[in-house]
Amino acid sequence: MSSRFQACHFFKKAGLPLLSLILLARVSNNLLFIPIDSSEVIANYLLGVGRADCTGPVAEIPLMGYANPDQVGGGLLTRLYSRAFIVADLVDSRRVVFVSADIGMVSQRVRLEVLKKLKSKYGNLYRQDNVILSGTHTHSGPGGYFQYTLFWITSKGLIRPSLNAIVNGIVKSIDIAHQNMKRGRLFINRGTVENSQINRSPFSYLENPASERSRYSSNTDKEMVILKMVDRNGEELGLISWFAVHPVSMNNTNHLVNSDNMGYASYLFEQEKNKGMLPGEGSFVAAFASSNLGDVSPNTKGPFCINTGESCNNPQSTCPVGGELYEKASQEVKGPLSSAHQWVNMSDVSVELNATHTVKTCKPALGYSFAAGTIDGVGAFNFTQGSVEGDPFWDGIRDQLLGEPSNETKACHKPKPILFSTGEMTRPHPWHPDIVDVQIAAIGSLAIVAVPGEFTTMSGRRLREAVKREFDSHGAARMDVVIAGLCNVYTHYITTYEEYQAQRYEAASTIYGPHTLSAYIQLYRGLAKAIATDTVQDLTHGPEPPLFNVGNLTLVPALTADRTPANKTFGDVLQEVRQQYQAREVAEVTFVGANPRSSAENATEHNFLMVERYTRTSDSWHVVRNDASWDTRFYWTKGLFGRSNVTIEWHIPPGTEPGIYRIRYLGHYKKKLSITHSVSIPFEGTSSAFEITTL
Repeated sequence: MSSRFQACHFFKKAGLPLLSLILLARVSNNLLFIPIDSSEVIANYLLGVGRADCTGPVAEIPLMGYANPDQVGGGLLTRLYSRAFIVADLVDSRRVVFVSADIGMVSQRVRLEVLKKLKSKYGNLYRQDNVILSGTHTHSGPGGYFQYTLFWITSKGLIRPSLNAIVNGIVKSIDIAHQNMKRGRLFINRGTVENSQINRSPFSYLENPASERSRYSSNTDKEMVILKMVDRNGEELGLISWFAVHPVSMNNTNHLVNSDNMGYASYLFEQEKNKGMLPGEGSFVAAFASSNLGDVSPNTKGPFCINTGESCNNPQSTCPVGGELYEKASQEVKGPLSSAHQWVNMSDVSVELNATHTVKTCKPALGYSFAAGTIDGVGAFNFTQGSVEGDPFWDGIRDQLLGEPSNETKACHKPKPILFSTGEMTRPHPWHPDIVDVQIAAIGSLAIVAVPGEFTTMSGRRLREAVKREFDSHGAARMDVVIAGLCNVYTHYITTYEEYQAQRYEAASTIYGPHTLSAYIQLYRGLAKAIATDTVQDLTHGPEPPLFNVGNLTLVPALTADRTPANKTFGDVLQEVRQQYQAREVAEVTFVGANPRSSAENATEHNFLMVERYTRTSDSWHVVRNDASWDTRFYWTKGLFGRSNVTIEWHIPPGTEPGIYRIRYLGHYKKKLSITHSVSIPFEGTSSAFEITTL
């Protein structure tokens, strides 16, 4: 089966899961009206929002998420964006920055490079304590932006173009937010999203005490929290939404770079608010950010079975008017800004469980069930979830190739049978981080708990409640506590102690051992206490993380000169569009192409395609779609001897205005000037004009 056909099936048979996010993203036409009277409306903060492209190379780069080295980029479905939000005090320099980026997770390398660039631009205004970087956890973004060795295996090393695109995109989004600060107000709202997720490890969840489980109506967190931003004139600036669901609506046969379900929600909300603008344009910024999604899947009905021939199109559905949480957000957020941050050696934290028992975290290690994968992306070989015993065959291979885990590490991680003792593996660099960020930012009555990994449902509940109790006990009652997932550095999963005993995928991936959650709860309680008692300045900074001198160590093939078939030039049409289409049909054209990496490495924000409509009155063409549009597809097919083809599809949506259209392809080809020097030269290709008619 061709990769193009497989990519057509990248949606899971989710039913309502994806639609629920869309429902929350859609906005009614009755916009929230805030009466404006300069004598009554008081702006509480300076607010800034910004959005910038962070897509990076879309070809030949392994996608980050499913850990499948064969899942490499072969084109583009939607662009990836970094969305930044700044809240600043009106009277002093206190501020909080929250960034949600359409990437798998924030790596320590990304974090350190972003902070370095911010310091060079803004001095001490934006720092490790007041800047939160969160990844949406799309599994369809380019990898290769990690400095720890484990992540090099499936990402083929550290890929500088991928890393640079993410770092520069995040910094640019913060720059834009910084440059567009306005006096404004914040409103918070929360509501329940039903039929949108399932717990993918329900047997692990059942290991938690029955008395604790009885307090909740579900084995997933169904509550969505939104923070709405408006300026003092009532103009809507943006929103941040936190909701616990894995962005794995795209499966591991997909080869098109895209932002998955959370990015799609952002796309729809921004399109609704930025009327008449192309995707990625417009002043309104909407981030659908990750939360405690560790054991939460959107695939409530399982995946499509490709060999049955079922359609990959989403079923048509009539939904009630959405956007209710946003439109009805009336609880205003007020109060001072504060932020607390520490670096912690998570491989050596002493945790006081009670007055008589103290336990410790462990050096990082991954268990056997890590290799089994999950229902959203299964592993390989004969690994299964729930393994509490090792296998002599795999143990022998591990010991010969990587070294046997120490008795201390084995004992610390029990009942986890260790597959990779990553904390004891240091070549060519450490395989996992020891030094980890813990961070809380408080915006008035809202506390954003930035966690460095994937907390399971019950882990997130325990952490939220512990932080809230800590605030309450020190006079900061009625705090709204939200968890922002996959922030600042990636440390895999965090299960409860009870879930850890079952050793399913999430537990095997809890790298600091069975008491990881207890350690984090203790650390975050300390941060909450410091904020509540205004003693943040007394916190120890902790040991700073390393920044390895890695360079561009990668197994991704080097870019070679692009070539064309005989008697052809770049951008020539190989297969034309039809002369006429109707809505719901697919307009498709194939061009003589070039490696998209040549474009990504020579342009910060390159657009690979445009769909244009002809306007008779002005005798001109106007862009109606670009490569960030959800209904366009950009496929790259690599050929022999430097040749390649590009196929562009436009899935013509219902309601498309009849008229004359065309599709344009924009690329760069690499030309060698000498053995050591080459240049990338831009080119274009254009399809024939075609007509869209009514049914």
